[in-house]
Amino acid sequence: MLARALVVLLLVLNLGVAAWWTLRAPPAAAPDFVPPADVARLQLVSETKKAANAPAPGVAPMTAPAAPAFAPPAAPSTPVASAVPASAASNARCYSIGPFANGAAAANAREVLMAVATRVVPREQRSGSSARGWRVYLPPMASLPEAQAAAQRITAAGFNDYFIVRQGAEANSIALGRYRNEDSARRRADSLTAAGFAVRAEPLGEGGPSTVWLDLIAKPEFDPARAEAAVQVPARELDCARIR
Repeated sequence: MLARALVVLLLVLNLGVAAWWTLRAPPAAAPDFVPPADVARLQLVSETKKAANAPAPGVAPMTAPAAPAFAPPAAPSTPVASAVPASAASNARCYSIGPFANGAAAANAREVLMAVATRVVPREQRSGSSARGWRVYLPPMASLPEAQAAAQRITAAGFNDYFIVRQGAEANSIALGRYRNEDSARRRADSLTAAGFAVRAEPLGEGGPSTVWLDLIAKPEFDPARAEAAVQVPARELDCARIR
């Protein structure tokens, strides 16, 4: 009897548990866990990789520039010269044409020669056949301070033999030497002219009759033989430094 009662009791208990399990309400969902505000959220390794590979918002992904359809022409290694070389000035040819008997004949010849010269300068010269010597000088300047400044430039150029004339008709001129013959005076004048001083060489005392010469800087097409035939006087080469 007791055994039967226990079996019946166990059966009733099993049926009750089965009925409760079948008829029970579903369990409520657990609320999401919200960490405190001062605690950083843990991230998985996969989340950090995705964040690093993702492009920044508002920035377009960079792409390699497309290759041009053709390459631009290479710049020339040496620029084309657009001006006359500086060495052209050193190739200038200068001539002295004369002597002319008077200024009128020299003026007519100058009009002819201007077509084949960049510059034509008349120069008067007296014959020194009866002169007592020759002198080299710098013509009078406007004031004594100007003459003194010119004298300082002459000294700086390496010339020490000079004298400033302070009185008379040639006041404020600079005497640069006296010589017995024309050749010595010309050499002195040429050296000063080459240094940039517009000096003159003249005979002392009463010289012979004066003549006029035309000193010119020739253009490329200048032909000395044709120039002599046109003005009927000889032409000789001249140092361009003597033209002032």
